[in-house]
Amino acid sequence: METGTLPRPRTSMGSVSSLIMDLVFLTILFFIVAFFYSMVGFGGGSSYIALLILFSTPYLALPKIALTCNLIVVSGGLIHSLKSKNFSFRFLLPFILTSVPLAYVGGKIPIDENTFRLILGVCLLIAGLKMLFFKKSNQGYKDHLEIPPTIPSLILGSGLGLISGIVGVGGGIFLSPLLFLFKWGNPNKIAATASGFIFFNSISGLIGQFQKNGNIPDFVSYWPLFIAVLIGGQMGSYLSNKKLPQRRIEVFTSFLVILVSSRLLMS
Repeated sequence: METGTLPRPRTSMGSVSSLIMDLVFLTILFFIVAFFYSMVGFGGGSSYIALLILFSTPYLALPKIALTCNLIVVSGGLIHSLKSKNFSFRFLLPFILTSVPLAYVGGKIPIDENTFRLILGVCLLIAGLKMLFFKKSNQGYKDHLEIPPTIPSLILGSGLGLISGIVGVGGGIFLSPLLFLFKWGNPNKIAATASGFIFFNSISGLIGQFQKNGNIPDFVSYWPLFIAVLIGGQMGSYLSNKKLPQRRIEVFTSFLVILVSSRLLMS
C-alpha cells in the first residue's frame, strides 16, 4: 500500500466491507462536525484530523483531507458573512499577509511521521483545551472591529500560517480566542474573520501539500467526505443564528480532540 492512501483490501470480502463501513461512518461524522463548526465560523480541521486518526488513515493524507474540508466548509460561512456585512477584509489583511505564504511553506516542508505526530499532537491538545475551557460571552464586545496593531498581527499570522500548512488546520481555532480576549469585535464579526483566515490559509497550505506529495487519485477516493462537509457546512452556516446547544457540542468535541492528541503524544 502506498503511503498516504486509503487502506487496500487484502484478500477477503470482509476487508472490503470493513473499508466501506469505515467510510460511511466517517462521512456521517464529518457531516456532523461540519454542521456545528460552520455555525461558529470554523472549518473543523482539528476534529477531522482526530476522526481520521481514529480510523487509522495514513498520515500523509491527513493534511490534504482536513484542509480541503476546511476550505469547503468556511466558503459557505464566508459567503453568508459577506451578505450580512460581518466580514472586514481590512481587519483580516495584517494576519493573512504573513499566514498565507507561510501556510504554503508549511505545506511543502517534508517531515517524517514521528515529527508530524508530535506537532499534530501538540496542536490538537491546545485546540482541545481551548474548546474545553474557553467560553465565549457576548458581554463587553463592540459592534465594530478594531484594527489590531500591525506588527503583532504579522507575527501571529506567520506562526499560525506555518502550523496550518504543516498539520492541516486552518488556524482559526487559535486566532479566534485571541480576538475574543482583546474584544476586537462582536462574536459574529470575529467568526467571520476566523472564516476568512481559515479560507486563505487552507488554499495556500493545500497547494504546498500537493506540491510535496500530489497523489490525486487516492485523494479523490475520499470524495464522500467532501460531499458531507459541503452539505453540513451550508446547513450550519444558514442556521448560524439559531439557538442550538453549541457549548455542549464544543465540550464533547474537545474530549475527542484531547483523547486523540494524548494517543499521538504517547505513541
